[in-house]
Amino acid sequence: MEAKTNSYYTCSMHPEVHEDKPGKCPICHMNLVKVEVEEDSANQQRPTSSSAGSDSAAEIIAKVKLRKAQLSHFNPDFFPVTKMKMAKKIRLLGSVLQSEEKESSIPARINGRVEKVYVKSTGSFVKIGDPVVDIYSPQLITAGEEYLLARESFNKSKSREFKEMLTQSEERLLLWGIKEFQFEKWFKEKSVPKQITIHSAATGIVRKRHATVGKYFKEGQNFFELSDLSEIWVEMDVYEHDAALIELGQKVELEFSSLPGEILEGEVDFINPVLEEKSRTLKIRTTISNSKGTLKPGMVADATLSLDLPGEPLVVPRSAVIDTGKRKVVWLKVDDQSFQAKIIHTGQESEGYVEIKHGLVEGDNVVIEGNFLLDAQAQLFGGYEDMNTQKSSGHQH
Repeated sequence: MEAKTNSYYTCSMHPEVHEDKPGKCPICHMNLVKVEVEEDSANQQRPTSSSAGSDSAAEIIAKVKLRKAQLSHFNPDFFPVTKMKMAKKIRLLGSVLQSEEKESSIPARINGRVEKVYVKSTGSFVKIGDPVVDIYSPQLITAGEEYLLARESFNKSKSREFKEMLTQSEERLLLWGIKEFQFEKWFKEKSVPKQITIHSAATGIVRKRHATVGKYFKEGQNFFELSDLSEIWVEMDVYEHDAALIELGQKVELEFSSLPGEILEGEVDFINPVLEEKSRTLKIRTTISNSKGTLKPGMVADATLSLDLPGEPLVVPRSAVIDTGKRKVVWLKVDDQSFQAKIIHTGQESEGYVEIKHGLVEGDNVVIEGNFLLDAQAQLFGGYEDMNTQKSSGHQH
């Protein structure tokens, strides 16, 4: 004798909706789907303590048995639990910074007073060999005059003693930042100028300008501080739960609003060993070529970090998992007509797949389409019931 059936209409996206006639879902306005339930299936919906004989059964929280007519109506689809190499893409916000490795300075190599400044402001571009300041330095003038005397004496006598004096004089001037063409000019003119030009030994953008006319400088003090922007840093913040996945050499793709349609590639070359206490984030960095100077410190980048997750974990499609807020559930195929719901524990998510930490074994057939309707039938008979709870309550006296 065939069991009696009841029917109702529900929404595949909102299984809590139960109507006694066709219509639209009051929440999302999708067409309601008819569900037919055998009256005696209520006895199969909730697992009993006697069925909890194994560890796997302890995870079962609901059972549903469908008639053959219902199967064609539900049209479920399945996925066998399998092992898979997972990759993950993390989207981050990046900030362009000056590379500290590309910072340099133009220092005073001898005491003196600034008489003229060639670099007018911060932000000016300076390259190697450009004149930057004229200085008045009695010590430097004296060294120049000693050079002229040593060279004139050597030219006359060609003696070894004057050769050594000349070499020492040249080395001293070079050490103090004077170019060879300058003291060659002094020799031709037979005099050392009162104001001597200092040239840049570095290339970059002036980020700090200390030199002003009339200011005295001691050896080691900086006239200017430079930043070479031919390479820049992009710094990104990674949330704490992803921090353990970050490794040097991982690929980073960067997009800038100032470069529409372009994707710049780099790799992680620095990982801060300390987590930011307030934000609970980890700072990482990549270095990007900027030979055209189009990227400026302070710009913002949309960064995508590609990660290969370790091992080959068990996975299921994301669509198989029903997240109730308190726990995560999947429906498994038992046979052609029977299904059961199990609690699972998940890990990483990647490209539509979810890592299974606990609750399933390789080869389990999970429902990836139609699981919300199975969920609706379980709700019809009182919802999920944890077998562990039933088992413990069954032993109370």
